[in-house]
This record gives sequence, structure tokens and C-alpha cells, in this order.
Amino acid sequence: MTRKIKFTKMHGAGNDYIYVDNTKYPILNPEQVSIQWSKPHIGIGSDGLVLIDKSDIADFNMRIFNADGSEAMMCGNASRCIGKYIYESGLSEKSEISLETLSGIKILKLEIKNETVTAVTVDMGTPALELVDFAGKGKNEMISQPIDVDRETVIVTAISMGNPHLVIFIEDINSINLSEIGPKLENLPIFPNRINVEFAQVLNDKEIRMRVWERGSGITQACGTGACATAVAAVINHKAGRKTNIIMDGGTLTIEWEEQSGHVLMTGPATKVYDGEIEIND
Repeated sequence: MTRKIKFTKMHGAGNDYIYVDNTKYPILNPEQVSIQWSKPHIGIGSDGLVLIDKSDIADFNMRIFNADGSEAMMCGNASRCIGKYIYESGLSEKSEISLETLSGIKILKLEIKNETVTAVTVDMGTPALELVDFAGKGKNEMISQPIDVDRETVIVTAISMGNPHLVIFIEDINSINLSEIGPKLENLPIFPNRINVEFAQVLNDKEIRMRVWERGSGITQACGTGACATAVAAVINHKAGRKTNIIMDGGTLTIEWEEQSGHVLMTGPATKVYDGEIEIND
């Protein structure tokens, strides 16, 4: 059976996804659909597929599928876009929305001007150190730990933002061949579930330049949870303050790791690119 599905293409700092209201246009096989639609030239082209649905424990539910069909636990950029989508589509009049994700419930605070959402702040919750068995002695914290990749040593810090991240601070962001080293780090045996990889150059106490290799998607223009992980790793390693602008290929996010609450707040834009319609064969 062939059906027509309405979708919206959106991006947060260049991190672009296809958004579908799953209550109106249920996607029965999102893993396969995400692979097909995400392909450039022969599909819509995106970093993945996001389904917006009802929730029993929050205002809305989000499921996100990477370009390779794997399901992601959380995406900060997608969360901001969902806030804009929900408000501007008339699904809610709230300026504060709770969103159910595989990483728990996230709170979206919308900045609204003339009925348009201009920015969204997401409470990303409390970060944690990702525990890794990197020495064959059981899982341990991984802070400024040297590991070998292709006979080269890199210093890494592993952070969890509900999904795993490997942050590597370097002197020159332009010296990294991300397409070569990214997949090698992502698929190291010490990360059995794979890991997101961020390379970061500290510009000053309040600015960090970052590039990202996302597990399941490869090089992307931005990563919200990756920006949060980078900011947290910078504080832990005494490289930056608790409020930092993370500058990525697609744009800049402001990340604040609140000292009192311990929560990480991510603020940035969400942009609607266009509405579309596509046929699907069930």
C-alpha cells in the first residue's frame, strides 16, 4: 500500500532531521525509512528521522533514528526543533514543554516573539562520566586518559549526556582528518555500543571550537549532546568556565553547566527549512 506522508525538514545549528507527526502519519518501519529518506540525491537528505508522538508521562514523545537506521537515545538539536515544531504547528500553546526521550524527560523553554519561536533552551539534565573498560580491569572513569589509535596516542575524556561521548582537546581543530579518525574512535572495542566523538579547540574561557563525528550518522554540522559533553569535559579538565559558547560547523550553542543544580542547559536556534510530502510503501 502506498501512502503520502507529510514531513517538515528542520535544522538546529546545521544538524538537520526530517520531522513527522506520528499521530497523523504513523511510520511502521522507522529504521528502514530513516535510511531511505536520509540519503542525499535519492532521498530527502538528512542526519536522520524524528517522530513526534503522544506520551503518557510528558507532553510529547520523541523517537530519533540516525541516517544508518539505528535509534538514538537523545539529540539536543532535534529537541529544540521539536519545541519550535510543536508551538508553531499549533500542537501546544505552552512556552514550556516536557518531552519524553530514551534519555528521560527533557524540559524545553521556548523564546517566542510575534508567535515565532526564536530560540529554545533545553534542560539536558545531569551529566555523568561514561564508565569504560579501557585497561582490562573493569569499567572506570575516563578523564584525560591516553588511548592508542593506529599507533597514535590521543588524550580522551568520556562523558555521558544520556548517550556516550568521547571528547578530545587539541591545539588546532583544522589539523584533524575527521572522516578518517572519527569512525576508528567510534568503533574501538572498548566502546561495545559505539560512541560519539568530539574534537575541541579551546579559544578562550568562554569559547570552544568543536567538530563532531556522530555514531550512526558520521560527520554532522552540529551535535547538541556533543556540545554539552564538550562543555562539561572542559570544566572537568579546567579548560573553560561553566558557561561556554560551543562553535560548530553549523552554528553556535550556548551551554551552561549550573553549579547549584548540576544540570546542563543548552540554548540555541531552531530553523524550519520547508514542509514536504513523500510517498511511502508499507
